[in-house]
Amino acid sequence: MSTSWKITAFAPKPAVQAALLAQDAIEDWDYDLVISGSEVAEDTPDDWVLEAWFPRKPGKAQQNALKNLFEGTPPEFQVEKLPDQDWVTLSQLGVDPIRAGRFHVHTPEHDADPAPGVVNFAIPASQAFGTGQHETTAACLAMLDRMKQQGVVARNIADIGTGTGLLAFGALALWPRAVATASDIDAVCVPVVEENCRQNGIRLGSGRGSLTMVVAAGTDHPLIHARGPYDLLIANILAGPLIALASDFAAQVPSGGNLLLAGLLETQERDVRRAYRMAGFRLSHRIINGDWSILWLRKRP
Repeated sequence: MSTSWKITAFAPKPAVQAALLAQDAIEDWDYDLVISGSEVAEDTPDDWVLEAWFPRKPGKAQQNALKNLFEGTPPEFQVEKLPDQDWVTLSQLGVDPIRAGRFHVHTPEHDADPAPGVVNFAIPASQAFGTGQHETTAACLAMLDRMKQQGVVARNIADIGTGTGLLAFGALALWPRAVATASDIDAVCVPVVEENCRQNGIRLGSGRGSLTMVVAAGTDHPLIHARGPYDLLIANILAGPLIALASDFAAQVPSGGNLLLAGLLETQERDVRRAYRMAGFRLSHRIINGDWSILWLRKRP
């Protein structure tokens, strides 16, 4: 146990969601500074709070990093000392498990679901459970489950912008004989994914039923090109990068192949769909979860 610190700011829902998206796009973010966003209360859904935890007294650098996530005038931040707490555990206490289709995703502080047919994954909240990630991750897992139920066969899978590896894990659980490749632009994700593989019984390697992890911006890596094309490509990132990567993804997905896109707000869906329509994809199904759109696209013959 050790002393930790908490920083809190109250703001409207759009401002906090935009701040979470902004943090997700910062490559050199200090991951000792863990943030999350949530409703203040169920009866006031537009009033949100941004919370941050730090293992030592936050200085100007940490406070400025949080303020810079907000456009215009940032909200007022409150800093408080939290004695005798495990700061990582503290950041995870309020994170409820995700249940999506057959998947049950929980932090190590919660129990697995022992029900028959349930696929359990344990992922630390500090890695991948910001509010946007929570909603889009749940919907992505539900969409993967829908793909399986509708007869999609995936023999070669890529998860671009994998973060924790969770969506690649879900895909391998559904298609256990597939070859899977995961990538992220941030090298800090490599040990994260490797540890999560160990914790969840996912094999690392190049064979069927195994996961290979690389550091890459989008699909810009020799191994990604060498292992393609992919009959299932997953990208839970942000709308801007998704639009920019449309032609790259089209080059990696064959005719009839499947593309799962997430990380875009419903208000951004039109622009994303336009980019992928021009790249040769058609919409197969969409899920709206909160303010987020999750798209299942198929490559036209």
